[in-house]
Amino acid sequence: MTVNNERDLEGMKRAGRVVAQTLATLRAAIEPGMTPLELDELAGQVFEAHGAVSAPHLEYAAPVNVFISVNEDIVHGLPTTRPLAAGDVVKIDVTPNVHGYIADAAITVAVPPVSPTASRLLACGEAALAEAIKVARLGRPLNGIGRAIESEVRKRGFTLLRELQGHGVGRAIHEAPNVPNFFQPNLKKPLHEGLVLAIEPMISSGRAWRTRTRRDGWTICTTDGGLAAHFEHTVMITRGAPLILTA
Repeated sequence: MTVNNERDLEGMKRAGRVVAQTLATLRAAIEPGMTPLELDELAGQVFEAHGAVSAPHLEYAAPVNVFISVNEDIVHGLPTTRPLAAGDVVKIDVTPNVHGYIADAAITVAVPPVSPTASRLLACGEAALAEAIKVARLGRPLNGIGRAIESEVRKRGFTLLRELQGHGVGRAIHEAPNVPNFFQPNLKKPLHEGLVLAIEPMISSGRAWRTRTRRDGWTICTTDGGLAAHFEHTVMITRGAPLILTA
């Protein structure tokens, strides 16, 4: 997706606002006893109020409004009826289609009381995303994003889940280019004005960087039981600082 007219810009902004409102609503609702399925239903109510539908459901027949992944589950978690408990680390990944435009963002929320490890893990994920957005500038190489994420995660002593990556987004969930979360020397193509990217570091408190998919065919988890964190924003490259569409 390259935004080159006002119609596309307004469409992406509208989709981004739905993402931001959905994440804010679900963040406020997380507490012990709440179930991921109830959170998913709440997301569906926000979508309906804005004329949005689940892009993963439309494109991939995912049986969800949003993906909710808990503890060692990283992404694409199917909402369950297991009540959230104190200390759980909850990933919420929101990707609505709003009148043909798609934005994508994720947050990780820990249910209090938060363990020191979980607290440091979440701070690392947020910092890695922030550093990546800083370098997503017009004319800079695509691989600068992965370099920034990898550097921040290594500095803080956590594990980058290298099999998972960001991507272009806008008319479909997954568009070109792929955006690895680590430095790839060959990805030197410069970022151009209007390019829309979903930047999304995914990290673990464990040591294994490989992942596996659960029997449900959707949920991707760590292989060693490490806690996972996932933070994501959809951004557009401009002549100045990138525009964060999902803030």
